[in-house]
This record gives sequence, structure tokens and C-alpha cells, in this order.
Amino acid sequence: MTQYAADVALAARFSELLDAARVAELRFRRGQATNAPLPEQHSLALDLDAALTAVMRAAYAAERAEIGPRGYDDRILRRKAKATRVVHDWTDEAERLLTLRESHRLTGIPPVPRSQAA
Repeated sequence: MTQYAADVALAARFSELLDAARVAELRFRRGQATNAPLPEQHSLALDLDAALTAVMRAAYAAERAEIGPRGYDDRILRRKAKATRVVHDWTDEAERLLTLRESHRLTGIPPVPRSQAA
């Protein structure tokens, strides 16, 4: 029940975390568009990565919360619940955010300048 309560609490913050991720993306894109210094772009990219991670975790928590507390122990119930439209929508959203985060990690984070790497 404690895991379920934690997931419900995190799922309740999904909209707030999604808005924070949007703001972080806007800051990062603005930094890129204005040719901000590389250390600043790197910092903004890491902020976006953290925001995407938080909102992705909230989406997975919402999926688990929608399944219910028995879904943690009963794999058959969890599998049946995953076939419902609401849980399927949360799964799709969580996987979309995961893909976005991984794409950002692979291509969006500029390298650390050499002077700071040492």
C-alpha cells in the first residue's frame, strides 16, 4: 500500500511536472537559438533531461496507480489491467516521454567544454 500511495502522489503531480518540462525545453531551445555559451547550453540541457526524467517517472507512476494496489503483487491482474484503455494511454504517454528523453540524451546534450572537463 505504501508503494501505491507513493505512486498516486507522484501521478497527481504529472501536469505540474509536464509543465516544468515544457518550460525547461523552451529555455533550452531559446539558449540554442541565441547561441548561448556552450557551458550554459550544457546546463540547460541537463535541466531538460532532469525534467523529462521526472515527468516520465510520474507517467509510469500514474500507470501503476491506475492498475491499483493489487497490481503490485498479482501479475495476472496487472496484465489484465494493462489491456484497459486508460492504462494503455498512460503506458503510451510514459513510453513517448522515455523516447523523448533518450533521444535528447543521445543527440541534444552538447558536450562539456574542454576547459571545464579537466
